Amino acid sequence: MTVLRPEALATLHRWREVIAAAVVAVLGLWLASQGGLLLIPLGLALAALAAFYGLLALRRMRFAQSTTAPGLVEVDEGQIGYMGPSFGGFVALPDLAELRLLTLHGQRMWRLKQQDGQVLLIPVAAAGAERLFDAFATLPGMDTQALVAALSPAAPGIAGLPAQGSVVGPVIWHRAAKVALT
Repeated sequence: MTVLRPEALATLHRWREVIAAAVVAVLGLWLASQGGLLLIPLGLALAALAAFYGLLALRRMRFAQSTTAPGLVEVDEGQIGYMGPSFGGFVALPDLAELRLLTLHGQRMWRLKQQDGQVLLIPVAAAGAERLFDAFATLPGMDTQALVAALSPAAPGIAGLPAQGSVVGPVIWHRAAKVALT
C-alpha cells in the first residue's frame, strides 16, 4: 500500500534526476555555509556540479516523450539501432552525417543520415528513444539546447489542424566536411 497516488509517483519518477540535483546543490550550499578553507570551496564546487547536472537532467527530461510508437531504440557503444515492425536499422555515430526532425503522416521522426547517403528513421515516441539524447550529445558541435528546442510542439497547419503528409524540419546537426589535402 502506498501513500501517494500513482499519478504523483509517476511525476516524482519523471523529475527524480532534477530533484536529486537540487538536493545535492542544497547540500553543497549548506557545506559552504559552514565556513573554513576546505568546506567553502568544496561546498561551492559541489553546488556548481549539481547545478550543471540539474540543467542536463532538465534537458534530458524535456527530451523524453511518451512511448506511443511501435519499435525499440537501442544505443550501444556508439551505435544507434532501431527495430520496428516494418523498418529498422543501425547507424554508427562516427558515420552519422546529418540529423533532422521530420513529420511523416502525423508522426514525428528522427532522420539520421549516414555519410554514404543511407537514412534511418526513428519515431520520437518509440520505446527507448530517450536514450538518443545522450548519444546525440556526444556528436561534435551538437547544441543540446537546439536539440531540445526541436522537440517543442510543432506549429499546427492551416486553421489549427495538424499538417498532413510530410514536413521536413531544419537540420539540427551536421558533420563538418573534412578538408582533403592534395
